[in-house]
Amino acid sequence: MMSVMSFPALPSPPSWFPGHMNRFTKQLPALLSRTDVVLELRDSRLPLTSINNNLESAINKWRAERGHHSTHVTPISSTTSRNSSLGYGGPICERIVVLNKRDFVPEWGVEPFKRAMKTKFPDQTVHFASCNKPRDIRSLSEMLINIAKRNPHATEMNVLVIGMPNVGKSTLLNSLRNMGIPGRTPKALQTSAQPGHTRAISTRLKLSEDPLVYSYDSPGVMLPFLGRGDRGAERGVKLALIAGIKESLYDIEALVAYLLYRLNVLNPISPAYLILLPPGSRPSTDAEDFLEQLAIRLNMLLRGGEKDTVRAAKWFVEWWRNEGGLVSASVPEKLPTGSDGFHAPSLRRGWGFDFEWTVDASINSTGGDFESAVQMKMEECIDESIRAASEDERSGVGISTTQERKRSWQEKQSMRAAKSKAKFAARKAA
Repeated sequence: MMSVMSFPALPSPPSWFPGHMNRFTKQLPALLSRTDVVLELRDSRLPLTSINNNLESAINKWRAERGHHSTHVTPISSTTSRNSSLGYGGPICERIVVLNKRDFVPEWGVEPFKRAMKTKFPDQTVHFASCNKPRDIRSLSEMLINIAKRNPHATEMNVLVIGMPNVGKSTLLNSLRNMGIPGRTPKALQTSAQPGHTRAISTRLKLSEDPLVYSYDSPGVMLPFLGRGDRGAERGVKLALIAGIKESLYDIEALVAYLLYRLNVLNPISPAYLILLPPGSRPSTDAEDFLEQLAIRLNMLLRGGEKDTVRAAKWFVEWWRNEGGLVSASVPEKLPTGSDGFHAPSLRRGWGFDFEWTVDASINSTGGDFESAVQMKMEECIDESIRAASEDERSGVGISTTQERKRSWQEKQSMRAAKSKAKFAARKAA
């Protein structure tokens, strides 16, 4: 059992914001004007980190312009009928948050997380899915079709899929199309395990014939700047681990050090990586020692018998992204106790990579009491995430030096334009 886990030293986050991401960010308000449902994809392992706050303002403005309509159908006037005939701009205004890759998080935390999100964000519908599970895709497809059916005056419904890079947007749309269109449907969108594959808005993709539901795929959009300090560094490493940001921008051994820490938090008694080491191995926080053991175990040796730890590190990260993620998600809701019947007083555990708490008497309970306790811990983590984001925005920590210079230049340009306008008005009045 690991009672004390030191947080690893992390490198400063790199900046990765290619031109196609900037173009889409500027196009988003216009796209939303002809959108009825926003399908926002996040990674189940990073339900908070994979939120793109730069897209939030555009989505909130879109909802405000439509009066935060849910699935309530307003009385149809002649003007509304003309607008509805266009297929958008009618009463539909829905936002669905899809937590993809649900099989990579423990099932015991899914319902507490849904309830925590409902408490903190009551206007968001949360749906967990895995693209390789037809039941999840069918449930989401039926959700979209039901929204369209509850708004019969719209001739069609348009869905815009957004999210950070490599959260599975194109894969999900291919699955929804295959589920919603009868007969054989060829793969409509290309997919890739590397971030940044989709670089432009796709053509309209039909998801249902009756009622008519269309969708647009969009490029994954990263934050222009991940932030300064420990929070920014951790955010960058998390995104690199799920291949949301180019792995080549990071030292692979730094990713391994953080991954070890997180796997120890997920299951401090028997972390998932122990199945890779010789029998009897104990949990470790030393990335260098772990990689040496792993290299020997996998026979990854250089000439002279030197251990190839770089190759072992790449293998370990890739293992976790696939079968290792499934192993780490199988952790039971109640961990075994020590010989005295109690957990270590400072034992930490979590769910996914965004939730972490100290085990106490409430978490040691079972059934509904356990779920309520986990929900409370998750709500505390969400509150802390919101507070940290607000603090970063207020202090300017979330803005890079380049962005600061650009903002300063724009303010000066605005002041000059205002002065010129005032002088021109004064001369005209004279």
